[in-house]
Amino acid sequence: MNRLSGKRILKNYPEKERTSLLKKNLIILFVSLSISLWGFSQDIPNRITNVDSTGSSRIIPEKNYLIEPKGINKSRFWLVSGVHTSAYSGTLVVLNEAWYKNYPKRGFTSFDDSKEWLQMDKIGHGWSAYNLSRGSAKAWKWAGFSERQSAIIGSSSGFAFLTIIEFLDARSTRWGWSWSDIAANTVGTGLYLSQQLAWNEQRIQFKFSFHRKNYDDAQLNDRTDQLFGKSWYERMLKDYNGQTYWFSTNLKSFFKESNLPAWFNIAIGYGADGLYGGFENLGRDGIGNVTFDRRNIPRVRQFYLSPDIDLTKIKSNKRWVRTVLLMLNTFKIPAPALIINSKGTFRAHPFYF
Repeated sequence: MNRLSGKRILKNYPEKERTSLLKKNLIILFVSLSISLWGFSQDIPNRITNVDSTGSSRIIPEKNYLIEPKGINKSRFWLVSGVHTSAYSGTLVVLNEAWYKNYPKRGFTSFDDSKEWLQMDKIGHGWSAYNLSRGSAKAWKWAGFSERQSAIIGSSSGFAFLTIIEFLDARSTRWGWSWSDIAANTVGTGLYLSQQLAWNEQRIQFKFSFHRKNYDDAQLNDRTDQLFGKSWYERMLKDYNGQTYWFSTNLKSFFKESNLPAWFNIAIGYGADGLYGGFENLGRDGIGNVTFDRRNIPRVRQFYLSPDIDLTKIKSNKRWVRTVLLMLNTFKIPAPALIINSKGTFRAHPFYF
């Protein structure tokens, strides 16, 4: 998930480096969800105060606001601008202080990490870009921009933020510019923007789920504790074996004349298993000696089919309820799932998250 994914974590980094990178992941997770939550919580107010050309306040009925606001509310515009500026610039400053300044700088350098982790980290980049763009757009819409304007501005600001982080990577001796990261960010942003421009709604939503995976083998337990950490939040951010990304489709939005419940979704998921290293299940110490070798364990892609609920379709007049539902809608609800992996193994899971 961008830095959420911890894509460059699992390369036998010392404990100090892995701890710093975890903090980096948490910072971006906090900013992404905070802006999304703040933007979501402002969405669809019962009545919106706006300002006409004479500077006088007036009330716009909700239905007009949802279609095309008649003007920008200046106070809200500056508030949204301030939130974005503070969150983005503050995050970059903190990331630089907590992480980048610890390594020498160099000229712009790129590298290819597209084959790491069976692309789980790239899917995570897309998820971050989608939800950051969506949250930002909601905030700009609240400020009075039209649906089209807010979608474009929100997507642009979310993509720009993630691109700036990639530039910081490009000038650090530890990493480099990753074109596959940029491609994943583009897909995530594009998924949000294209739907908003075409349908004025998100019929296919990008969601995430995680379960803490148990490792019965003592050697695997040691390896995963070293690589992924022991706490639940470290595992959520770094253990690709427990992460699943979902494209959750609202069927009613495609078949509007049907009798399907408005909240009913079908989700297709992608995950992986058997990942104990970036490219292979092999670990080395600082001088190249092999410290872990489990190349006998297959690294497999996994595909899922599961029912889901679009929590944004649940109506409520209470803003705090809408806020909670919109935040939770970023994640896939636990539900039965059919699972097939790249080795052809098929199974049904009665309750998967």
